[in-house]
Amino acid sequence: MSVATKPRTKGGSKSAARSAAASPRPAKKKTPAKGPSKTLAGTVRRSTARWLRDSSTGVLSMRRASLFESRDEIRRVWDRISGLALDFIQNSGHLKGAVDQVLADTVGEGLKLRPAPDLAALGYSDEEAAAWIKLVKNRWRRYAESPAEVDARGKFTLDQLVDVALRHSIAFGEAIGVISFFSPEERRPYGIQTGTKLCLTSPHRLVRDTNEAEGLHSGVIHDANGRPIAYRFKERESGIEVKRDYRARDAEGRTLVVHAFDPWDAEDVRGVSVIASALRTQANAHQLHEATLATAILQTVFAATLTSPEPSKDAFEALSTLDDDDLVEDLLGYFGARLDKAKESNLSLDGAARVSHLAPGEKLELLTPSTPGSDYLPFSNDLKRETARAIGVTYPSYAMDHSDATYSSTRMETASIWPIVLRRRKRIAAPIYQAVYESWLDEEIGSGRIPLKGGYRAFLAYSDAITWAEWQGPAKPTADDKKSAEAQTERLQNGTSTLEIECAENGQDVVDVIAQRKREAEMLREAGLPNVFERIRGGGGSGEPDPKPQARRQS
Repeated sequence: MSVATKPRTKGGSKSAARSAAASPRPAKKKTPAKGPSKTLAGTVRRSTARWLRDSSTGVLSMRRASLFESRDEIRRVWDRISGLALDFIQNSGHLKGAVDQVLADTVGEGLKLRPAPDLAALGYSDEEAAAWIKLVKNRWRRYAESPAEVDARGKFTLDQLVDVALRHSIAFGEAIGVISFFSPEERRPYGIQTGTKLCLTSPHRLVRDTNEAEGLHSGVIHDANGRPIAYRFKERESGIEVKRDYRARDAEGRTLVVHAFDPWDAEDVRGVSVIASALRTQANAHQLHEATLATAILQTVFAATLTSPEPSKDAFEALSTLDDDDLVEDLLGYFGARLDKAKESNLSLDGAARVSHLAPGEKLELLTPSTPGSDYLPFSNDLKRETARAIGVTYPSYAMDHSDATYSSTRMETASIWPIVLRRRKRIAAPIYQAVYESWLDEEIGSGRIPLKGGYRAFLAYSDAITWAEWQGPAKPTADDKKSAEAQTERLQNGTSTLEIECAENGQDVVDVIAQRKREAEMLREAGLPNVFERIRGGGGSGEPDPKPQARRQS
């Protein structure tokens, strides 16, 4: 066994001890301790895997947010949001065009009635039911397209009233109207036949008053189950504004007030503008456009600069302070001669083609406006995309910019936005049509203008089944009509679709299409013309279908 001893230094034990104490000792390696580590500021930084883990800049902690009741928040901001939305729509060509695009996509020229009653319980055969449906469609078309018959004010057709309702749904977030009934005495001065009328009103006429004890919230009175039983409107009578309640339904359950909106929460009472989430974006886009335009105009006005070596007024005043009168006189004479020469020069910046003559030493420089810059269009287009998405239209239709559009991109844009169109049609437009249709059909059957087996008593017993209907809108847009037609043909031939589905895709009623084709085929046959609905085989075919192929002979 060997024992290690400390070596002695020449200076003795005390000097050795002092030198040993002064010499640095090697530090021991420490393993990093697990747990929170302190930053320079002394705060503890913990690495966690939880919800709302903030970044080092604290971007989440700086953003204040709170929970609230949706209907209470809508009541608080409804007036402000609606006012801003109306202002932007009325002062923006893009937004006005987007609203028109929403109308064109949702209803087009107007939704077409497709009655789908269940008349089997009343003893109707299929032929009788088809004849009854045809009668209803013909009479409905004449009624809905007559402003005197359908509009309480006698100004607009039902399609026009629904256009107004859709505009209200975009700006106010809701559409509301009152269905009234004109008695025979009230109809006589106007020379009209029907009494069912729709009075569409602006949603701001529905008060925002709230009284929980009364069941009143934002102008809608509810029963104990939360169902609306009345609506409180502001009306003007003899120049005085009064409040009046209208029942939601009458004693027989007929709809008297139609209120269409897209709720955010199940307890919502009122709607909110669809562009509410894009108001800040639209304000930023407007400010960017105005600032860019002002800068571009300013740079255009000052697009030319004239640089002259002539001294300024201060320079001439400084010359007068010199003591040498001869030097002052010579300098003034020199500059006077140059100014006289400058008077003879001619500078032209108008539209006429002229040659500009400058004074000696002067320099004319034409400037090119540098606004908008290269970043303007990408940022501006991004703001437009956000607004278009909030409204529910495609960016190319909102900005009218198809520069980067391809067949695939157009199909994808249509495929993503078309379900929103169908949803808007079913949630906003169709309920207004349906409410008017039910009241009108009730009156038509009750007055005997449309016969029904069992009479009006049978209608009251089966009103839901008799008034059931679907509302057909315009066709889905296509990027290539030829390719879309070929796809429809392929689906029909391989059995993955039906005539009804394809006609609905084209915005048509399959019953009307078949009936029209039958009439046209008969007219062509009577005129001795080939049937255009049958494929012509070969170069000079007669239009007759191919004969059945003969069985192959067995060898």
